[in-house]
Amino acid sequence: MTDEQAMHRALELAMRGTGRVSPNPRVGCVILKEGRVIGEGWHAAYGAPHAEVMALTHATEDVRGATMVVTLEPCVHEGKTPPCVPRILESGIARVVIGMRDPNPRVSGRGIEQLRQAGVEVRVGVLERECWWINRYFAKHITSGMPYVVGKIAQSLDGCIALPNGESRWITGEESRRRVHALRAELDAVMVGKNTVFRDNPHLTVRAVPGRQPWRVVLDTQLQLPMMSFVFTDEYRERTILCASPAALQTRKAETLRSSGIQLLEVPTDENGRLHLPTLFRLLSERFQISSVLLEGGATLFSACLRHQLLDELHVFVAPVIFGKGRHPFEQWTIEALEQAWRPHMQAVLRSGTDLHIIVLKEPPPVGEEDAAESVIQGLGTGNA
Repeated sequence: MTDEQAMHRALELAMRGTGRVSPNPRVGCVILKEGRVIGEGWHAAYGAPHAEVMALTHATEDVRGATMVVTLEPCVHEGKTPPCVPRILESGIARVVIGMRDPNPRVSGRGIEQLRQAGVEVRVGVLERECWWINRYFAKHITSGMPYVVGKIAQSLDGCIALPNGESRWITGEESRRRVHALRAELDAVMVGKNTVFRDNPHLTVRAVPGRQPWRVVLDTQLQLPMMSFVFTDEYRERTILCASPAALQTRKAETLRSSGIQLLEVPTDENGRLHLPTLFRLLSERFQISSVLLEGGATLFSACLRHQLLDELHVFVAPVIFGKGRHPFEQWTIEALEQAWRPHMQAVLRSGTDLHIIVLKEPPPVGEEDAAESVIQGLGTGNA
């Protein structure tokens, strides 16, 4: 087995931690001896042993002189678990192949340096783009303190997300809806504005695929939503974070919601009386360790996030249907000249049943080759995790 083949396997293993390790990264590890796999591991849960330790612990024979292939630079700092580099050195591993440097400033480059200083041969950058893709949420969060924000839009060919009367179920097909549920299972939180709850009364839960339930973040500045909304009454209500203004959280309604298990988050308002979104996202990170958020509507929230340059990635599911007049996802964001248009990086255009699945990024990936295989995008973090 080559380094590249082993790294592909390590990426597959890393994906087993999806929805379980955040805010830590997803990491996979394979140990090779004479081209044979003698150990495998992955970071299985937040606070659990790291991938390298699991692979060493479950190795089927002596690892001295072997090669360790790992998707992310081994850590050198004490966190929830001891650092991995000392354990690797104690084991007698002779060579370490690393997918990408750890973006964590406490680690970046230090693990590689310590391994090399100890006489271990180190190769860095194998399938680097793929390794970055599965940990793009972690990379932003650890370097900025802000969650990675992903938008999800289901629309018609002519760009409508609903009819003029608000009707929107269902625009896209079953496969696209399954992929959205997979995204919910992968990201830490799902966010909607109050108008989406008023109109659709959604559960915002994971149902079409296996996986853990995300936090549900609802923006309701003045606490106007009905108390009987599903997000306040169903079995996952303790996973609901209701964001409101300081004044609204002093009311009796706020106390009733709090006593029923709803998490209330106080967010300052801007000059227009709306919740200040940059502060809101930072508070989600600081208070709840949320490192990734999936925006599911509506137009007010999408437009505001674009205005504040908070949108990192956008998944647009386009159905083969035309509405004519209708609601548009960014209808409240306006520009006066073409040079002001948001021009994201086109990452992938995929088939999703009878629909198209378009993925764009705020900026091109910072690592790796430009021509990453489409299979990587499909299989790692876009609905097939």
